[in-house]
Amino acid sequence: MSLSTLQVSIPVETLSLLLMAAGLGLSILEAFAPGAHFIVVGISLLGAGLFGFGFGIASPLILGAMVLLFGVIALVGYHEVNLYGGESVEQTRDSDSLRGRTGEVTEQVTESSGEVKIENGGLNPYYRARTIDGEIAEGSEVIIVDPGGGNVVTVESTTGGIDEIDRALGRYQTKADSDSNPPSEVDLETESDTDIS
Repeated sequence: MSLSTLQVSIPVETLSLLLMAAGLGLSILEAFAPGAHFIVVGISLLGAGLFGFGFGIASPLILGAMVLLFGVIALVGYHEVNLYGGESVEQTRDSDSLRGRTGEVTEQVTESSGEVKIENGGLNPYYRARTIDGEIAEGSEVIIVDPGGGNVVTVESTTGGIDEIDRALGRYQTKADSDSNPPSEVDLETESDTDIS
């Protein structure tokens, strides 16, 4: 028997079902590893599988083209909807971008517990918070002194414990986030001179 006489007959549903299963599997993996690692590919495979199953297409060439088409649609849709943040939702780039930002205490902050809501703190602006010493009452305004590298920040009350340099750093925080350049000492001195005059 030669290879030319051997014909492989693939049922119409088999290739489409394989694509749908792979797409569903990758979409489910996205739930365990969020960050859009699998969702675009998963949606493209799932869409091509549904297309092939719905229209009874078993041609690998057509289904491959559908994977590409649905992949482009999923990628554009992901960037437009952007489930993990976007242009309409200000987000933090890293924990260091929280330093100097202000917020409000939503649950009394002590040395071992508490919660604050940080202004422009990202998709979820609520962070667990600690203070170095004492307690800060609910509703008080605080400033982030140590972002900590996780979702627990160290804060100080802005009443009495903040000086002109801290205020200047807070004003320049937004500019520093966009430029990725912290203000220089000259900028801070100029700002301080402007406030006095």
